Amino acid sequence: MRAVIQRVSKASVTVDGDIISKIDNGLLLLIGIEDQDTTEDIIWLSKKIVNLRIFNDESGVMNYSLLQTNGDAIVVSQFTLHASTKKGNRPSYLKASKPDVAIPRYERFVNQLEQDLGKKVSTGIFGADMKVDLLNDGPVTIIIDTKNKE
Repeated sequence: MRAVIQRVSKASVTVDGDIISKIDNGLLLLIGIEDQDTTEDIIWLSKKIVNLRIFNDESGVMNYSLLQTNGDAIVVSQFTLHASTKKGNRPSYLKASKPDVAIPRYERFVNQLEQDLGKKVSTGIFGADMKVDLLNDGPVTIIIDTKNKE
């Protein structure tokens, strides 16, 4: 799994002109899924995200996690995170899981994140043409790949 984690002051997801998800302070999570992703990847990534100390404390130091700040989250599926640009100029998305594999894993990730965070998280609509609006706070943007745990 690949995740782009953005600390936001606000974020929203719009589909067909309707805002379907909206948060204030928290994280916008773009999630890419591939066939090799396992339940262990889902659990590890969720726990890593909720415990990342990327929110400022009283001294302006990134010392608090999403869990500690009681922040919110929006999870948006994004198959393009698995784009291969090795050959030519048109990205290949062969590594990205097809919907029959990706949807259950995406839903499992959302459920795991809700369990680890202790509250409901917002989502996009899998496969929809979404408009994502955000105000990146910091900016703080972190990329995590469960196959390359650095």
